[in-house]
Amino acid sequence: MTGKTFKNTNPATGELINVVRESTISDLDNAVKAARKAFASWRKVPPPKRGEILLRSMRILEEHKEKFALQMTEEMGKIQKETRGDVQEAIDTGFYYAGEGRRLFGRTTPSELPDKFAMSVRAPAGVCGLITPWNFPMAIPSWKIYPALLCGNTMILKPSSLTPNSAKNFVLALKEAGVPSGVVTLVYGEEMIGRAMVRHPGIDLISFTGSAAVGAEVAGVCGKLHKKCSLELGGKNAMMVMEDADLDLALDGALWGAFGTAGQRCTATSRIILHEDIFKEFSERLVGKAQALTVGDGRDPAVEMGPLVSAAQLRRVARYVEHGKHKDRAKLLCGGRILKEGALAKGFFHEPTVFSGTPNMKIAQEEIFGPVTVLLKVRSFEEGMKVMNGTSYGLSGSLYTRDIRRAMAAIRDMETGITYINAPTIGAEVHLPFGGVKHTGNGHREAGEAALDIFSEWKAVYIDYSGKLQKAQIDS
Repeated sequence: MTGKTFKNTNPATGELINVVRESTISDLDNAVKAARKAFASWRKVPPPKRGEILLRSMRILEEHKEKFALQMTEEMGKIQKETRGDVQEAIDTGFYYAGEGRRLFGRTTPSELPDKFAMSVRAPAGVCGLITPWNFPMAIPSWKIYPALLCGNTMILKPSSLTPNSAKNFVLALKEAGVPSGVVTLVYGEEMIGRAMVRHPGIDLISFTGSAAVGAEVAGVCGKLHKKCSLELGGKNAMMVMEDADLDLALDGALWGAFGTAGQRCTATSRIILHEDIFKEFSERLVGKAQALTVGDGRDPAVEMGPLVSAAQLRRVARYVEHGKHKDRAKLLCGGRILKEGALAKGFFHEPTVFSGTPNMKIAQEEIFGPVTVLLKVRSFEEGMKVMNGTSYGLSGSLYTRDIRRAMAAIRDMETGITYINAPTIGAEVHLPFGGVKHTGNGHREAGEAALDIFSEWKAVYIDYSGKLQKAQIDS
């Protein structure tokens, strides 16, 4: 036991929600022991039966959706329309993987030899360590937990200390649905517990969502220890608007993409590439819309953008804004201030901020993770694609155009894991692969069928019923 605790507070008001005990290394060891013990029986539960448990958990999330969404808004700040969507994404993910319980397909294939049968099947990976962030505190754990459970794994989940209750709500729903003891265990804490999970000899796989810098460290340790490792990291996503685009549609997309979740999304639209013919009109209209956004407590239905999640996150955004103004010498079109007036005084609020700049500026290259976007002017589609691809990240990108040739070229040439046409850079459907290229990850994808490849191992099976020794690839 440890006396260390941390406070879970509302980032809009500073109100104390609850106090949570940090987990110790001993707690982690006990969780791993329980997971290894539970693995022996859970891996033998037929996948359709595992799917039925997932379906029951989905129904429990549906039943408590409004309550869970409100609690999520209280602990991480985003407006309730968005937290309802966060819970709904977990519901949708559970529904999808429940169905996969009867579709956990392997393959049969002809053998090169007579009287021999060949096939491949999926086997569970073992005990999984899952490390998740605060910005989607139920959706992202669901992307990991549901496919991991379906494949027959057991796991330890370490959520962010900024959103302990949302993770707890999810895990309790799983237990109520019938997930056995030891199959899913929560541990709380930050760097110490996270590092210990990555290095723990009893954990076979690490699935991490977070920053590129920490992800690189996780990958290095896992490589040395021969652990399977899945990384979902950052983004510097761009939306490109051509002169032939529907500007009303593009403006709505830019506003949602840049300022949804106060910009605290790995898919946030933090760069907007504009054709020079529409740059002036688009920038003026976007600034007007950004300035009109209502900022405040996400529990208020009239509020359109909530706070940053913490004081540290607010300081980070403010540093980038100051760098943009003074060192990048970007033109500040609107925003740029921490908000402390009236009802906002005790929260971590920042104005929606729009800069005009050039592609190589720091604020146009590094992930800010706040309500800040940079407008970049280009002369052509070809120049825009170069700017689009000119960062170390490659998560999502979007193009607004009425030209099918440009749309198809963007699908082919955009260096991203996710490409949107006439939609912003945010938004994902649970049956499609989610992830990116370059510094955004390490080649794996979450969600959809692709996640099954993270949480399972392929096993090739040969059955020789010839009654004699047959030597494959040996001349007879």
